[in-house]
Amino acid sequence: MELQAIKNRFEIVGNSPALNHALETAVKVAPTDMSVLITGESGVGKESFSKIIHALSSRKHGNFIAVNCGAIPEGTIDSELFGHEKGSFTGATDARKGYFESVSGGTIFLDEVGELPLGTQARLLRILENGEFIKVGSSKVLKTNVRVVAATNRDLLERATQGKFREDLYYRLATVPIRVPRLSERKPDIALLFRKFATSFSEKNHAPLVQLDADAQNLLSSYDWPGNIRQLKNITEQICVLEADNSPITAEILNLYLPQSDKNLPLAFGSSDGMSSQGMSERDIFYKFLIDMKKDVSDLKRIVVGLVENSTNRDEFIQNNQEDIKHVLYNDNYYGETYDKPVIIPSNTGNNNVPPIIRSNVIDVQPFDDHEQESLTIADQELDMIKRALQRNKGKRNKAAKELGISERTLYRKIKQYNLESI
Repeated sequence: MELQAIKNRFEIVGNSPALNHALETAVKVAPTDMSVLITGESGVGKESFSKIIHALSSRKHGNFIAVNCGAIPEGTIDSELFGHEKGSFTGATDARKGYFESVSGGTIFLDEVGELPLGTQARLLRILENGEFIKVGSSKVLKTNVRVVAATNRDLLERATQGKFREDLYYRLATVPIRVPRLSERKPDIALLFRKFATSFSEKNHAPLVQLDADAQNLLSSYDWPGNIRQLKNITEQICVLEADNSPITAEILNLYLPQSDKNLPLAFGSSDGMSSQGMSERDIFYKFLIDMKKDVSDLKRIVVGLVENSTNRDEFIQNNQEDIKHVLYNDNYYGETYDKPVIIPSNTGNNNVPPIIRSNVIDVQPFDDHEQESLTIADQELDMIKRALQRNKGKRNKAAKELGISERTLYRKIKQYNLESI
C-alpha cells in the first residue's frame, strides 16, 4: 500500500522525512508478529502508529486494545493485564479475565510502558518469551497469542540503569523501534495540521472555516509546541470557537492563544537547540549572569568602603583603582566595549568630609574582606537548585524535573553526576 493511501486512511497529515520514515517502518513491520516499541514525546500520536500496525497485520480481524499503563494503580495492574481468581484479594468476588487473555489472537497496545512496576515487567517478559502467564491468585499456567506494541515517552535504557526498568524486557519490546518526531521537527506540516483541525471542526459544528494569514502561519510554524499535536489541536479549536468572526486570523490574534510561559523563554545565541555558539545552555548563561552580577556587587562594595575609609585621599584611591571602577560603572565585560575616557568622580581635595553621596550615617558598612566572596560556580548553583527542588518535592524526581524546567532524563543524569541518589 502506498504511503499516501495509508495517510489518507488513518488521517495522518504531513510529509516531513522523519514522519515518512516512521510510517514506512510501521508498514514494513506490520505483516510480521514482531514486537514494536514506539518512542516519542507525549502528544505526537504514538497510538495512531499502533493502530496502523494492527490494521495492516494478519491480526486485523482480531481484537485491539489500548492500555495506559500509567493510569492504572500499581495494586490492580496485574489483575487488569493478567486477570485474577475469585477471592485472590479483597474485593475479588468473581474470577476475571485479563486483557492478555481476552485479546488473544489480536494486538495489545501498552502505552507508557515505562510506568509498569518491576513485578509486572517480569510477568510481561514471560508472555513475550513464550506466551505464558498466570492469573493473580492462581498457580495454573495459561497461554495467550497476543502481539505486543508498546510506547513510551521515557528513555527506557536510562531507567534500566536506575533499576526501574528491566533491560531484558527493553530488548524484547524493542525488536523493532519506531521514533515518532515531535511537532517542532515537522515545521512544514504545522500549517497543514491547523487547516485539517479547523476544517474538521467547521464540518462537525457547521461553523465558518477559520484561516490564517501569512504572518500567523509563520508564527504558528516558529512556535515550539511542547504539547505537540494535541496542543495544536486544542488551540485550533479554541480559535475556531472564539475567533470565527475574525478570519483570517492575524499573528496578533494567534499570539493571544500561545502560552506565554513557553513563548517567552530566552533563546540561546545562534542556535535552535537551546545551546549557545560556545556550547552553553540557556540555564548556564543565566547562572553566569548571576555569578558575574554577584562579583560586580562585591567590587562595588569594596570601592564604596574604600571611598569611605579613604575620604582624605580620594583622588589617590580613585587613581589606584581606576580599572575596577571603570568595570563596575560601565560593565564592559557584558558588552565587549572598551572605554578610554577616565572615570570622573568629583574630587573633595581640601575637604575631609565624606562626599555627599556617602553620608556619615552609613556607619554600618564593614570593611571588605576578599575571603568573604563565595566560590560560586555554575556547578555550585546547579547542585544547590537540584537539591532544593528534590527536597521541596520530597524526592519525587518527576515533579522536581518539572519545577526545574528540565527533562527527567537530564535530572537523573545530574543526580548521578552530583551523587544525590540518597535524596
